[in-house]
Amino acid sequence: MHAFRLGKVLGIDVRLDWSWVFILVLMVWNLCALFGRWHPEWPAVEQFAVAAVAALLFFGCVLLHELAHSAVAMQFGLSVRSITLFLFGGVSNIEHEPPSAAAEFWTAIVGPVTSIGLGIIFLGLGAVTTSVSMHDAASLQATLSEIGPLGTLLVWLGPINILIGVFNLIPAFPLDGGRVLRSLLWWRSGRLEWATLRASAVGQGIGWVFIVLGIAMTFGLRVPFFGTGLASGLWLAFIGWFVRGAASQATGRVAIEEAFVGHVVGEVMRRDGPAVSPDLPLTAFVHDHLIRGDERALPVVLGGHLLGLVSSADVRTVPTGQWPWTRVSSVMRPEALLAVTSPQEPLAAAFDRLVHEDVAQLPVLDEGELVGMLHRRDVARWLELSWSPRSGSGGLAPGGPRLRHA
Repeated sequence: MHAFRLGKVLGIDVRLDWSWVFILVLMVWNLCALFGRWHPEWPAVEQFAVAAVAALLFFGCVLLHELAHSAVAMQFGLSVRSITLFLFGGVSNIEHEPPSAAAEFWTAIVGPVTSIGLGIIFLGLGAVTTSVSMHDAASLQATLSEIGPLGTLLVWLGPINILIGVFNLIPAFPLDGGRVLRSLLWWRSGRLEWATLRASAVGQGIGWVFIVLGIAMTFGLRVPFFGTGLASGLWLAFIGWFVRGAASQATGRVAIEEAFVGHVVGEVMRRDGPAVSPDLPLTAFVHDHLIRGDERALPVVLGGHLLGLVSSADVRTVPTGQWPWTRVSSVMRPEALLAVTSPQEPLAAAFDRLVHEDVAQLPVLDEGELVGMLHRRDVARWLELSWSPRSGSGGLAPGGPRLRHA
């Protein structure tokens, strides 16, 4: 996702995906129409202002939902890299799968509980500040036009948070309810991969149901809770498409994780690859390595020890006229700032680092000396070759090949 950073909360990066802007505008527009019906006497500026505040508070509640997930995950020893607000709400970027079924259950369930709890609090505050009986629909409808901006915010935020909490309990992986289902299947079977596949299948099925119902709603079918009409139907179908796709990706991740089991970096890394001296001029580096070779980044080595990594992006920071007297050492990224691995590290962990650091290669160090480079494209090729049609349904052959680059 293309996101920009807002800041840190509890040590976790909070980011906004650009798709969030679209849903924010759509929500403000819909709330302006809703609050206009509730308060036809309000000027358009007041309707817009209350709608904008309501939308921002709603996403604040979504952030609290995700922070609850992250806080519990960290209690179980999991690392949370970031929280991103995007088109469908929010997502916590938790680096690894939970260590146990109990950790999965509590990490998943706390989000919906937080949303429902917030909804109850808002409804209670709304009942106190507006003297409206929240369980009496006729009384609520009759007095909506009489409540002020604060009461309007509370009356709207209460039900919407409860709605979000209940919706997330639908057992459609990767929604929170689907993760709760996976935790129960995991607890019963003792096998995370098996539980993931079963929960993913349920999620894909529910996703297809949402798609079909959404299409039917566009043709006039009224579905309890979701209503009817073109806009509601397309939105439900879109959610179904997202759930089905995310659940399908979970199946792919299980296959990848199974391929990695038992394999280490030393099997896939490139040994005795090219390296450059820190005193090499950029002119020689460009002409002898970047132009004539297929590498875009090379380790900088002195006496067998890694000093840093220099790439084509580093070269571009220097004007071409200065290349002849500019040394590699002056533009390289020093070893202390690099993500590295070792020949004995599990391949799965190294691949996670390649993805999370968004780098194309990792230097491989053994007792402080450079012994090779692990390239993302080599791992991808290894995974491609590990995929065997003999495993039944196009899955992975047990163990996979053990490749070694000279």
